[in-house]
Amino acid sequence: MKTPKEIQPLVDDGIVDEVLHAVLSGKEASVYAVRCGDEVRCAKVYKEAYKRSFKKAAQYQEGRKVRNSRRARAMEKHSKFGRDQQEEAWQNAEVNALYALDRAGVRVPKPFGCFNGVLLMEMVTDEDGDVAPRLNDVSMSAEQAIEDHAVMMHYVKLMLCAGLVHGDLSEFNVLVNEGGPVIIDLPQAVDAAANNNAEAMLTRDIENITNYYGQFAPELLATRYAQEMWALFEAGDLTPQSELTGEFTDDNVSADIDSVMLAIKDAFDEEQARQERMREAADE
Repeated sequence: MKTPKEIQPLVDDGIVDEVLHAVLSGKEASVYAVRCGDEVRCAKVYKEAYKRSFKKAAQYQEGRKVRNSRRARAMEKHSKFGRDQQEEAWQNAEVNALYALDRAGVRVPKPFGCFNGVLLMEMVTDEDGDVAPRLNDVSMSAEQAIEDHAVMMHYVKLMLCAGLVHGDLSEFNVLVNEGGPVIIDLPQAVDAAANNNAEAMLTRDIENITNYYGQFAPELLATRYAQEMWALFEAGDLTPQSELTGEFTDDNVSADIDSVMLAIKDAFDEEQARQERMREAADE
């Protein structure tokens, strides 16, 4: 096929030998199968910001650190340079997340670097060598659903231990092959400690995944992994070795209304007595 203009510089530099075919075109990027030596890899070409349809990008960027003060100021002012830097930061977030999660033991496509807005990474294939299907295209037995859900909860735990929340995890951002689930699409990954939306995003991620597997194993719908993980994370007790149960009890101690009303009455009576003593002192 004709080489896309974004990938042509990689061909010129010898990083990519040949573009084989288009894999998909999504809201954030277009993905191509490319040959690099003897290997077939993915080349993810990010769409320009104004062409993207990702909603509420600002809430995902909260907490991302920009070390260069000039870049930070430009991004705040939304100048052309600032927009370019923001776009680069958006792309680098996925690259950095892939490297971090690969090291942490999460199954993600192995990254090979980002070159001028083109991310090169492993092609995840099925046993026939074709592109692995997305989770939303896969049916399974209840036993398989329970097994794969446990694997996904383990990966989400490892992500959180690495300080990251996917932020857009669903059955559409997971590939499945003979080795099990593979998590993809991470440009919106957020810093779990620095982003105020991290807990809500984690909860949504886990609910999305649980609801999908719950179609095949309804008992999964009663699990509460998000609350369990976040409570451990906030307490500083979450580790890669933490054994999760999916159970969680809300720490909502019912208020003793009678005691509260009695305390209010005592405070009122005390204030009345104080006011009375002040009047008596003024009359003397």
